[in-house]
Amino acid sequence: MTVRNSVSSGKIRGSIHPEKLQIYTDGASRGNPGPGGYGTILIWNGVQKELSGGFRRTTNNRMELMAVIAGLEALKKDGLQITVYSDSAYVVRAVKEKWLVSWVRKGFAGKKNQDLWMRLYRLLQKHSVEFIWVKGHHVNLHNNRCDELATVAADGNHLEIDEAFEHRGQAS
Repeated sequence: MTVRNSVSSGKIRGSIHPEKLQIYTDGASRGNPGPGGYGTILIWNGVQKELSGGFRRTTNNRMELMAVIAGLEALKKDGLQITVYSDSAYVVRAVKEKWLVSWVRKGFAGKKNQDLWMRLYRLLQKHSVEFIWVKGHHVNLHNNRCDELATVAADGNHLEIDEAFEHRGQAS
């Protein structure tokens, strides 16, 4: 899975935590399963970078995970202080409440999306990452922009194949 659709950068005014990298994320799907997309915004020292990608058949939860993964995979160095803002209780609680650590230890018995959770788990080992849940489709401008990126990507004409979902038993 790669970032294919839009990547742009530009100056923004101020940031909540200037000493930390901020990553805002959102995932979307048109049907569950159905075409899906993710949107990610990285903010560092007043510079904003947008990432998005779309898949022809996937789920909302997979796109929520992909949004975080895309942001972390875009980083060029390790050891960063990062705050991830997501409207996905699924993602935020799995990390904050240590469900992910337990799932890894137990071999993901009965859990879906193991491929993406393992990608995320490996990426989290490289940084100091704090997850914060934000209310979706509300007043958070960055989350709303991520939603826009995700839905545009899901509606795109050049959707990638979510290999694990389509070809390996729906990422069980």
